[in-house]
Amino acid sequence: MLNTKTRRVGVFIDVQNMYYSARNLFDRKVNFANIVKETVGDADLIRALAYTISTKGGEEEPFFEALRKAGIEVISKELLEYAGGNKKGDWDVGVTIDIVRSLEMLDVIVLVSGDGDFVPLGEYVKSRGRVFHVASFRESTSTALVDSTDIYTNLSDDKRKFLIGARGRAAAKTPARKPAARTTTRPTKAAAKPAPKKAPVKRTARKTRTTKKSAPVKVTGTATRNTIQRTSGAYQKAYPKDREDEKPLKSSDSFYEERSVEDVDDMSENRSRRLTF
Repeated sequence: MLNTKTRRVGVFIDVQNMYYSARNLFDRKVNFANIVKETVGDADLIRALAYTISTKGGEEEPFFEALRKAGIEVISKELLEYAGGNKKGDWDVGVTIDIVRSLEMLDVIVLVSGDGDFVPLGEYVKSRGRVFHVASFRESTSTALVDSTDIYTNLSDDKRKFLIGARGRAAAKTPARKPAARTTTRPTKAAAKPAPKKAPVKRTARKTRTTKKSAPVKVTGTATRNTIQRTSGAYQKAYPKDREDEKPLKSSDSFYEERSVEDVDDMSENRSRRLTF
């Protein structure tokens, strides 16, 4: 088994590259102290250098102080501002020179950066028989740089360890999912059978009674006419004048009304004959 405790390790941190990678990808800051611990492991740490950019206002001083407390040396230079408004503050050349100078006292070179400009440096380090180890966020790292390494550590695999602070803008873009509401299923009652449909009742039109009008009765003779009830409708229709002109007759006088004396004598004579037998 390879004994790594005797290895001498030097860590070189490109602060600007890592700072902007973490901010653009996760809107968080980098935990450089944990990166040093992870990449060194149980080996012997010789030097850990952080290459930073300072401004005239000195706002970065608290950050620099935190790096020193973590055992990281801070190498700083001022931000260059040009007349056209452009700014420049990279450490590519400075990091390369320091690594080349340190090869005699180191066995493992740890480069904390994703900049593809360091590919020729990696090739040179390996040509001198040293281990070239790169640690960075894979999403912002040059593929050519990853291919040139002996060991590669993707810091995105453990964001909790290598990032500091709560997510800001990134969290706002992807809000946390709300827990699904509990749903309770209740036994459903058996559906009631639908009532049988009643056959539609056929409604027949009511028949209206029609009374046939009786033909007017033609009556002859005074005696026969008097036998018809004077109050009947037939009588009133047949003899409308009698209703107005004639007076009601007594029952005792109806038989002899308008009869001649001769008729009366004949009738009395017949009666007397019946009595003689």
